[in-house]
Amino acid sequence: MLPEDIVNLENYPIIDSNNPTRARLIETLKADLTAHQYCSLPGFIRPAALERAVIEAKDARPRAHDNNARRNCYLHRQGDPDLAPDHPRNLLFDSSTRMIAYDLLPDGSPLKALYHWDCTRLMVSDIVGADELFDSADPYQPVNVLCAEHGDQSAWHFDSSNAFTMTLMLQAPEAGGEFEIVPAARSDTDENYDYVRKVLTGEHRDDTVTVTREPGSLCIFCGCNSLHRVTPVKGSTMRIMAVFVYEAEPGVIGDPKVNANIYGARADQPSLSA
Repeated sequence: MLPEDIVNLENYPIIDSNNPTRARLIETLKADLTAHQYCSLPGFIRPAALERAVIEAKDARPRAHDNNARRNCYLHRQGDPDLAPDHPRNLLFDSSTRMIAYDLLPDGSPLKALYHWDCTRLMVSDIVGADELFDSADPYQPVNVLCAEHGDQSAWHFDSSNAFTMTLMLQAPEAGGEFEIVPAARSDTDENYDYVRKVLTGEHRDDTVTVTREPGSLCIFCGCNSLHRVTPVKGSTMRIMAVFVYEAEPGVIGDPKVNANIYGARADQPSLSA
């Protein structure tokens, strides 16, 4: 599929960078991101592209890596014995998801076409205020798909390093699977451990924002400093979410050991075929 057939250009005229409607859209999304630490673009892709992406994800599901882990909110699987038992680094929670890596998606996937389209990358860089963004050079990371089945969840966590996270909802579950975020729970200069601990132990529920996600909705959020989670999925319908990874410089390849934890042991053995 051509990118022009994937994006709902009537609502999101992102092709012409000089289009005043595009400029107003970008300013609105930038303001939302600044004020709320997330912005949403409902109905970003067309129904035909959405349907095809869901079919491709379901076809790839048998080859996905079942990524089940007990971890803290910093994505570490072990705590720190030198810290108090209730320190955020020692509060571990169960998370589980089914990871479909980039290389398991068809070359003609609408997700890949959308990811590699210059207009998409420029739109994102304008929204997040980056001078320039680049496609990931990693064989597994650029665009991947998370499938969550009954009982799966993503516990409270911060994203590791990227200043923003970009996701596209492909299929919603029957119940549960809600995306929740606590905006700016920490900062670049303050880990804010006491507040983070209280969020993790349920003392700041009023600070939690539930972001409505309908299929076809794109979301950009500041996951590095905003705690976020996906509540347990309920029912027989998978929650399917695509994640797009852009980099601040060209040629970035992920750590094979980290990739192996996320996408399975084959990611630490580049010579093995999918």
